[in-house]
Amino acid sequence: MKRTSIFLDATLLRRAHEFARREGKSFASVVREALALYIATPGKSQSRLPSVAGSFASGRSDTSERVNELLWPEPDR
Repeated sequence: MKRTSIFLDATLLRRAHEFARREGKSFASVVREALALYIATPGKSQSRLPSVAGSFASGRSDTSERVNELLWPEPDR
């Protein structure tokens, strides 16, 4: 296995840790299982996007290049 990092909002992180505790599993195993299940269900991933995804225009042409800055301005906090 290889170590990796992910960014989760505080609520999702708390819920994932609570789920792991209830199931008697490690947080890492819950993340691996969830990702494997997500990938194993082809065609379902698009339906998991919010219905408003792609519905708005920012008026900017550099959004894709600035995605980390715009979505996670302080990722280490």
